[in-house]
Amino acid sequence: MKSIQSKTLNFKVFEIIVFTMIWLGIFSIPFFQNRVFNSIDWDKVIGEWIRIFTFLLVFLLNIYIFVPKLLFKKKYLSYVLFCLLSILVIIGVIILIQMLMTSQQPVSMPPMNLGEGMPPMELGSKMPLPMGYRIPPQQEQKSIFMLIADNLIISILVMAAGTAFKMLTQWLNEEDRRKDVEKEQLRTEIALLRHQVSPHFFMNTLNNIHALVDINADLAKDAIIRLSTLMRYLLYDTIHGHTSLKKEIEFIQSYITLMELRFSDKVVITVKVPENIPDIQIPPMLFISFIENAFKHGVSYQASSFVNFNLEILENKLYCAIKNSKHKSKEVLNKSYSGIGLTNIQKSLELLFAHDYQLDIVENEIYFEIQLTIPIYDTKMSGH
Repeated sequence: MKSIQSKTLNFKVFEIIVFTMIWLGIFSIPFFQNRVFNSIDWDKVIGEWIRIFTFLLVFLLNIYIFVPKLLFKKKYLSYVLFCLLSILVIIGVIILIQMLMTSQQPVSMPPMNLGEGMPPMELGSKMPLPMGYRIPPQQEQKSIFMLIADNLIISILVMAAGTAFKMLTQWLNEEDRRKDVEKEQLRTEIALLRHQVSPHFFMNTLNNIHALVDINADLAKDAIIRLSTLMRYLLYDTIHGHTSLKKEIEFIQSYITLMELRFSDKVVITVKVPENIPDIQIPPMLFISFIENAFKHGVSYQASSFVNFNLEILENKLYCAIKNSKHKSKEVLNKSYSGIGLTNIQKSLELLFAHDYQLDIVENEIYFEIQLTIPIYDTKMSGH
């Protein structure tokens, strides 16, 4: 919850910063437009600032009241009515301000030279203009209709821009929240998977140990020790979300050794791990889903089968390959594994390593192989 609230606050801060920068840029336009020969027409600048400020009020009302209180709550008719009402009020205010600030001074014109011996003639408000002379276009006043049309268009554009930006930030915020919720759900699923080594595995292992007690007491004792190691790992070494590579390897070896009790000599199981195990931390139960799949889909009681587990350290990467034999009777199971099950595993890996991992599937008519490469850090070799 704290993470989601923090991200929501960050979005609001980002939104305020963007709005501030945009409006500062808009307010600077009149200042630069009304500079002539290092002099500034402050009357025009201030007049434009007042006009822009009224548009800013419309913008703020829209993004902080109308959009969140009406549009996002699906009160569309109320949203449109309030927007139109605020636009009409603002247009009325702008036109009133422009009328009050309109200069009432006569048109300023340079003296006219009437010819030799005649003094220059000053043109004022009472003096008729010479034939053919027109007031420059920039001095002509706009009609009320043009003022209303101009301000209406600008008000609509300001509101539309604010609404679009607010909807974009809202969508980004919701998308970020959705991803956080998905990550939390995925973390929960990973935590559950760490404690869901198949109950059938424990039941079959105990039955095998029970049968070994009278046949081979030493092998039964070793199986009990390995089962104890496996249980201790599940109960205590996975609760922090990370474990040492050495303990992970011990867990895998114990699991595979106990699985071997169930199969005959027709099933060839090989395990290859580094002689010197780095003193590094990795996510626990990282490979168990692949190993369980290999035994589940790769072993047949009627035909020769194999399961190979290979773990290597390649510079700053940890490479793991799990290969199992394929049987026609289990091809459907392998296909289902490479579909939904693999998708869930990929989501878990993305949560753990983002995009800094590589997962490959090598498959043909004879075998099915998973190859996983993940990053490792602080690779201090044990014994050094």
